[in-house]
Amino acid sequence: MTLLQVMRRPRGFTLIEMLVTVTIVGLLSTIAFPMLELAAKRSHEQELRDALRQIRTALDSYKQGVDEGRIVEENKGSGYPPSLEVLVSGVVDAKSPNKSQMIYFLRRIPPDPFAPESEATGGGWGLRSYASPPTNPQAGADVFDVYSRSEGTGLNGVAYRDW
Repeated sequence: MTLLQVMRRPRGFTLIEMLVTVTIVGLLSTIAFPMLELAAKRSHEQELRDALRQIRTALDSYKQGVDEGRIVEENKGSGYPPSLEVLVSGVVDAKSPNKSQMIYFLRRIPPDPFAPESEATGGGWGLRSYASPPTNPQAGADVFDVYSRSEGTGLNGVAYRDW
């Protein structure tokens, strides 16, 4: 190769090569963004499942404690806690020798991942009392179950409030 041939060799990319590259990157991004949104929604749904499982397990443990006589119920109702906060603050173990030992069911109330930010600080959960029907959940003297107050629908086609 002569010096003249080396100097004439083109350097860099042509306009056509740049346009083809930008087009390919654009097509790949239109495929990737919906997949990222789907992955984020799946992640939130898994958080919702986990939170519901934690709270419902704690409610059932509280009821079991009442049935076993470890928790003294003041008003002799259904045996479920009067609020979700009781699961965090704890109750006195009636079977402990000095009556000073506490039973705790949750470290904190997990937030509803689909609740608006203003509600997420307090949990954002809808409460169902033992006396209310499952088709029309209402809060009452106790907390029998919780549900999401989100109006959204899951990837499985079931409304979040029905999970």
